[in-house]
Amino acid sequence: MAITHSIAKKLINYESEKSAAFKLRKKRAERIKSLIKECHKKYREVNIIDIGGTKTYWKIIPTDFLTEHKVHISIVNLPSNKPIPEKDNIFSFHVGDGCNLINFADNSFHIAHSNSVIEHVGDESKRIMFANEIKRVAETYYLQTPNYWFPIEPHFVTPFFHWLPLQIRTKMLLHFDLGWFKKAKTYDEARRAVESCYLLTKKELKALFPEATLYKEKVAFFNKSLIVIKKTIPINNA
Repeated sequence: MAITHSIAKKLINYESEKSAAFKLRKKRAERIKSLIKECHKKYREVNIIDIGGTKTYWKIIPTDFLTEHKVHISIVNLPSNKPIPEKDNIFSFHVGDGCNLINFADNSFHIAHSNSVIEHVGDESKRIMFANEIKRVAETYYLQTPNYWFPIEPHFVTPFFHWLPLQIRTKMLLHFDLGWFKKAKTYDEARRAVESCYLLTKKELKALFPEATLYKEKVAFFNKSLIVIKKTIPINNA
């Protein structure tokens, strides 16, 4: 099923400015820019923690806009074999766990940001820890995650995949390349990969962030993604 990898590259490759996913992110960026403008108006600078993010992701917002609003973005990721990128005028890079941001004090940022991460952190207890840390380190936050009820699973890029029983999904990955995942060599490897992606429902997301306003990102007639935003100023629904 190499076709799913081809679809992933064309539609869900966030690093390609030609992909449908990148264009969707550009639309999301307007809400993020609104948060930045309001924080800058209040504080004259904007410190953002991006949990599990990348510098590439922030191409959705022009560099001139970030510079004008004195934005500094601290990107936090788990340890990896890749070298930590060099700090620049906007970005700094840190090693840390979004479920336990021990190196950051309460309210040490103006905005906490997370895009398509909470579905990967682990079981329910880990998701609760992740949500609590986002709320602890910043008074304002923005979090996006794929919607469980969207018919195409965004990681394996297979219709209805995430609605199938775990055992069937695991066996499928044992036999095929699916989306961003290569065919697994063992059953345990396949199961770990499948279990690494847990898509949340609107009800589950609201339970984690009851104080936030929830938005639905639509594609055709379906809600592709869910976004929660919490800030002190009333949110513009545009």
